[in-house]
Amino acid sequence: MKKHRISSLFLYKHRWALGFGLLGVIFIALIFLIPLLSPNGISEAEMRSAVNSVAINRESIFSGEIVDLPYHALQKASIKFLGLSAYSIKLPSIAIGLFLGLLLILLLNRWFKNNVALISSILTVVSAPFLYLVGTGTPLIMLVFWPTLLLWLGSKIQGVKKPRASFCFLFALALFVSVFTPYMLYLAIFIFVYAIVHPHLRFTIKSLPTVPFILAVILALSGFAFIGYNIFKVPETLTALLFAPGFELKDFLDNLKNGFLPFFSWTGSVTSTLLSPMLGLASVALAITGLISTTKGFFASRNSIASLFIIFTVLLTGINPDCAILVILPFAILTAHGVRYILEKWYGLFPENPYARIFAIFPVGLLIGILLASSTFHYIFGYRYNPAVANEFQNDLSLVYENVEPDTTLLVPGGTLDYDFYHILEETAGYQVKTAPEGSEKAIATLGKWPEKLDDYDLYRIITSPKSTNSDRIYIYK
Repeated sequence: MKKHRISSLFLYKHRWALGFGLLGVIFIALIFLIPLLSPNGISEAEMRSAVNSVAINRESIFSGEIVDLPYHALQKASIKFLGLSAYSIKLPSIAIGLFLGLLLILLLNRWFKNNVALISSILTVVSAPFLYLVGTGTPLIMLVFWPTLLLWLGSKIQGVKKPRASFCFLFALALFVSVFTPYMLYLAIFIFVYAIVHPHLRFTIKSLPTVPFILAVILALSGFAFIGYNIFKVPETLTALLFAPGFELKDFLDNLKNGFLPFFSWTGSVTSTLLSPMLGLASVALAITGLISTTKGFFASRNSIASLFIIFTVLLTGINPDCAILVILPFAILTAHGVRYILEKWYGLFPENPYARIFAIFPVGLLIGILLASSTFHYIFGYRYNPAVANEFQNDLSLVYENVEPDTTLLVPGGTLDYDFYHILEETAGYQVKTAPEGSEKAIATLGKWPEKLDDYDLYRIITSPKSTNSDRIYIYK
C-alpha cells in the first residue's frame, strides 16, 4: 500500500501561495472598510489637505506650489469625480495604502523566508499605525510610501547579477518624484551617502550596465533641475521641503517628545490624531528582539537599513513630530528579524524533530492572533471612544448632507479653514457658501437667498452632534 507523505498534499505544496493570497484578500477588504470603521469623521489636517488639493492647477505647478504635488493631484481628482465627502478625501490614502501594503509584503518576502515574511507582513499591515496611516486623508502616508518603494526597487537592483534596466529607471523616477514630499530631500541625500559608504552597494553600482545607469542619472538630474527651477522662482519652496512651518532648532527635543509620546503613552492625555499607545508592548518587545538579533551581521544591507532608518526617523521627528509615523518601516523590518530569530531558536532546539515544527504552529498562531485582535480592536474602538483622539475628528460635513438641502445658502465664518473647506461644496454639491455675520462660530444654513440681516429670519432647527463638546453644529433659519 502506497504511503502518503505530507509534502505531496495540495495544501502543503501551495501553503505559501494560499497564505499570502488569504492575507491579500483580508488586507484589501480591511483597507476599503477603514472609512466605515474609524475614525468617525475628518480632522482639521484632512480638511486643510482637501483645500490645498482643490486649489492646485497648471499654473501653480510652475509657481512654486509643488509641495506634496503627487498626492494633492490624486486627491483633487478624487474630490472632482466623487464629490466632497469623507471617503473621497481618504480615497488617495486608501489606494496608496493598498500599494504600500503590497510593497511591504514583497520587500519582506524578498529579504526573509516565506514563513517569516508571511507572519511579519500580517503583523505590519494590520497594526494600528498602518491602519491609521491608510485611513487619514493627508499626504502623511507618502512619508512611508516613498522609502518603502525605493527600498523594494533597490532590492531588485542590489544583489542581482544582471539588474533590469527598467528597475534602474523606476528607481530614478521614484527618487525624483519623492522629493515633492517634504523631508524626502533628506532621504535622497541619505541614499546617496549610504550608497557611497556601504561596500556592497558600491560594488552593485559599479556592476550596473553603463547605458541604463547613465540614462537613469540623467532622468533623476532632470527632475531635480525642475524642482531647482521652482525653488529659484519661489525660495520659500525649499524651506517647505526641508522644515516644518515655524521650526526652530530649540524645538527639536520638544518635537521628539510630541512625536513619539503617542506611540508609548498609556495616559491618553496626548492631544493628537495618533491613538495612544500606537504600538503594543508585545509588538515593541518583538521589534526589540529583532534589533538585538541584527547586531551580529550589522553590515549586511538589510540589517543596517533598519537601524539607520530608526536614526533617520528620529532626526525627521525632531523637525516635525508627524514624521514619527515613519517608524512603521523599520518596525516592519525589525519585526521580521524578531520572528526569524524566535523561529530559528525554536527549530535549533529540535533540529531533527519534525513534530517540534508542527507543535510550534500553536504558540506562534496564538501570539499572532492576540497581536492582531488587540491591534485591530484598539484601532476601531479607540478612535470612536477615546476622547483624546475622538475630539480631533468631526462629522459636520455628513451633517450638512443629511440635514441641509442643496441650493441652500451656508453661512460660514470668513477667513477660517471651515470657510475654505465648505466653499468646495459650491462646485461639487450646489450649495452657496457665504461669509457669516461677525460673532458666528458655527455653520448657519438658511433656506432661501442669503439674508442681508439675519434678524429677518426665524430659527427653525438646530443640528447637533454627539462627537463634539459643543454639540450644536448647524443652525437652520427660515
